[in-house]
Amino acid sequence: EAADIRQRMNELDKEIRALGPVNPNALEEYEELNKRHEFMHKQSSDLIEAKEDLERILSEMDEAMTKQFQSAFADIQRYFGEIFVRLFGGGKAELKMLDESDVLHTGIDILVTLPQKKRQSLAALSGGERALTVIALLFAFLRYRPSPFSVLDEIDAPLDEANVMRFGRFLQEFAEQTQFIVVTHRKGTMEVADTMYGVTVEESGVSR
Repeated sequence: EAADIRQRMNELDKEIRALGPVNPNALEEYEELNKRHEFMHKQSSDLIEAKEDLERILSEMDEAMTKQFQSAFADIQRYFGEIFVRLFGGGKAELKMLDESDVLHTGIDILVTLPQKKRQSLAALSGGERALTVIALLFAFLRYRPSPFSVLDEIDAPLDEANVMRFGRFLQEFAEQTQFIVVTHRKGTMEVADTMYGVTVEESGVSR
């Protein structure tokens, strides 16, 4: 037993030596590091809580924007269909979400059926038909939420005379709520303007 005790004492002595010299400041250092740890732990908890709050707010915003977008989309689609029929004298137009499960990031396709024709995408239309379809969409936006003013730069250029006259009538109708500033070369559009400003170029690069 004495031999076992001596062996155990030798082992403990080696372990004590392995610890190295005693640091008299260890307690103070521990207290300081412990305070630092508690401070960092609180900061971490605050950041985690703030992150959870932000994620909750973002989720609520996404939900609210999704509902608002779906409501606006339905109204604009209805107005677009009605105005398209008036501009083209018939047919049908619709807006289609490419991914209804993610309305905040989805693309939107424009599908139209011209009078006496089959349904087709916007890209398959002629220049004049495409311009008139876009005009119908513009007026649908303005009907949903009228703008104080709108600038149109030769939007009527590809239209034939009959469609220019229809476009002019719509300008007059919507001008009750929106002031239009229209750049145009078409006489039919000029005829419906309340005020007209002519721009001429008398010398190269100088307009008047």
